[in-house]
Amino acid sequence: MKIVEFRVLLPMTVEEYQIGQLYSVAEASKNETGGGEGVEVLKNESYSNHPLLNGKFSEGQFTHKIYHLASKVPTIVRLIAPKGSLEIHEQAWNAYPYCKTVLTNPHYMKDNFFIRIETMHLPDGGNTENAHELPKELLAKREVVYVSLLDDSILSHGDIKPEIDLTKWHSEKTGRGPLKKDWVTTTKPVMCAYKLVTCEFKWFGLQNKVEKYIQSVYPRMFGKFHREVTAWMDKWYGLTMADIRAMEEKTQKELEEQRKRGSIRGMKPD
Repeated sequence: MKIVEFRVLLPMTVEEYQIGQLYSVAEASKNETGGGEGVEVLKNESYSNHPLLNGKFSEGQFTHKIYHLASKVPTIVRLIAPKGSLEIHEQAWNAYPYCKTVLTNPHYMKDNFFIRIETMHLPDGGNTENAHELPKELLAKREVVYVSLLDDSILSHGDIKPEIDLTKWHSEKTGRGPLKKDWVTTTKPVMCAYKLVTCEFKWFGLQNKVEKYIQSVYPRMFGKFHREVTAWMDKWYGLTMADIRAMEEKTQKELEEQRKRGSIRGMKPD
C-alpha cells in the first residue's frame, strides 16, 4: 500500500473552489466520454449519517459513477485483464470542505484493488502539516508532493493547450492572472487542496509496479484538472449551487448519449 499527499495551490478562495470544482468535473467528464468509453453516472443525491474525518463531517452529496476505461489504463493492466473488466466504480462523499472518493473494480479485482482519495480544502499556502489527521504510523509512511499549476513537465504534450496556459490567463470577472512564478507569495486569495491518495493493488509480482504507476499518474491528473478549474474561472464564477445541480442533471443525460456514440476522447496513458 502506497500513500502520497498531493498539495495543489490555487488562486481562489475555498468557497469559490467548491463551485469551480463541481463545474469543472462536469465539463471534464464530457471531455472524457465517447465511443463506448467514459463516465456513467448512477447516483447523484444528498446523504447524511456517514461520518468522515474522525466524525467531523457526516452529510453532503453522494455520487456513484462508473468509468469505462479500456483505452485509458496502462498497457500492463490491459494485457492481464479480461475483456469487459476495465470498469472502475467511483463512490464519492462530498462533505465540503472535506471530500472522500473511493475507486474500486468490484467485478474483477474485487477486494484486491482500491484507490482512496481524501481531500481537505484549506485557506492556506500548503503548510498544514497533517490536514487529514493521520495517526503517527501512517504519517510516517506518507509522502508529500506539491503539484504546481505552472509545471509543464508533469503533463503530456497533448495536455498543454493555450487556453489553459495560466501564465497568459486573465479573469475578466475577478481581475486575477496571469500567474507568475512567485504567484503563491504575491497573489491573493490563495488556498490549498490537500489530496491524500492511498492505493492498493494486490497481484503477485505486479503490486509494487502498478501501485507506483497509479501514484505517478496523479500529478498529471491533478495538474491538468486544476489548470482547467482556474482557466475556466469566468465560466463558473458567480454560479450558485442550484445552478450546479441543474448543470449536473443535464450533464448526466448528455454523458449517457455521448458514451454511446462518437469516438474515444480524453486522456490516455503515456
